[in-house]
Amino acid sequence: MRLVPAVSVDAIIEIVRKGDADRFMSVMAAPPDLRQRLFTLYAFNVEVARAPWASHEEMIAEMRVQFWRDVVAAIGEGRTAARHDLVGELRGLIKGYDLPVDLFDEMAAARRWDIYRDPFVDTAQFERYIDHTSGHLIWLAARLIGANDAVESAVRDYAYGVGVANWLRAVPDLMARGRVPLVDPQDAAVSALARGALLRMDRAERRMLKPAASALRSGWQARGVLKRAMRDPARVLEGHLAPSEFTRRGALLLKSMTRRW
Repeated sequence: MRLVPAVSVDAIIEIVRKGDADRFMSVMAAPPDLRQRLFTLYAFNVEVARAPWASHEEMIAEMRVQFWRDVVAAIGEGRTAARHDLVGELRGLIKGYDLPVDLFDEMAAARRWDIYRDPFVDTAQFERYIDHTSGHLIWLAARLIGANDAVESAVRDYAYGVGVANWLRAVPDLMARGRVPLVDPQDAAVSALARGALLRMDRAERRMLKPAASALRSGWQARGVLKRAMRDPARVLEGHLAPSEFTRRGALLLKSMTRRW
């Protein structure tokens, strides 16, 4: 049961519509009774994802990321949080659905990597980044719609594939901003990265994930992206991984109609 009435719902939906068009579409394909909670979660993700890019000044970017960590900490401790359109609904979401506050904090903290130009130290650091961003987000979404702890590892395997696919699509933009997004940019390594992510998605789909379908559907394009990157890794740097708009919309419609992801 929700603990607070909805506030600024339209503003929250608009955050997702403008900041994450793919997840906006996936929520609109979900049952109506699930949409508001998913929009709130995804709006938080949009805000923490863009916080590092709010300024070229590293200190200011750090402050923007810290703002959201402070908001989450205040909610967890029952204190008054800073004012923002999202805060009231976020508090209701976390308290009303008993969501782990530490996952929200780690989602924000992971974004500190985006502020600086240092490469990932190793594959383990890269995978931790993907898990703390995509993994935490999709697992929280799954919990919101009724998935139980028994499927967490499977959801995170699926989320890893989604996170890697989204990351590979973002590589050209990240490089243009002076970041070093790939542990190893060689074609063979990129192909292997995509292949490994696909294998983890395959492993996930052999388990009972139907209760999490509306959460997993946010990654409906991931398989196609990973397959293209695996077969032709040069497309990553060229920015040619995204499907056509017709394919993109058609695939989501088919998956929502068949209750797949």
